[in-house]
Amino acid sequence: MRLPLSILALLAALAGMPARADDLAGAQRLWLAGQKAQAVEQVEQALARTPDDLQLRFALGVMRMELGERAKALAIFTRLTQDFPDLADPYNNLAVLHAAAGELDEAKAALEQALRLQPEHAQAQENLGDVLLRLALRAYERAQKAAVTPTDALATKINRTLALTRELRAAP
Repeated sequence: MRLPLSILALLAALAGMPARADDLAGAQRLWLAGQKAQAVEQVEQALARTPDDLQLRFALGVMRMELGERAKALAIFTRLTQDFPDLADPYNNLAVLHAAAGELDEAKAALEQALRLQPEHAQAQENLGDVLLRLALRAYERAQKAAVTPTDALATKINRTLALTRELRAAP
């Protein structure tokens, strides 16, 4: 599963916002220079001045995701869904976090909510396809374990789904 925007594109887009242009532009420069901790610190300092700022909060969540700080990113995006329940992107990012942790049912629910809010959200559509494929594989594997006598048809489905899943994970 992929994020809706790369961190660079997100920071570039958010840097154009007037109230946060300097903070986000500075954070982007730091991030690109490999000074990721300093970039996060700059966004956190800006949030200390404007704690309800959607763009800063979202940028911090994406940075935390990129840094592999799942619990912190999860908390940020969960709070964003509570504070801005009409926005699809926080739900999509929550789904990415859930799917990465193997929490496929939670990922599916978050993606379905994102798509209720924004049906044409391309990244959420793609991510839902990935999650549904993994759910199908899980169902096939459970069916195989539950079957008294596994069938060739079921084994074929598992093998095809596994191959497709590997292929999708290897895609850029």
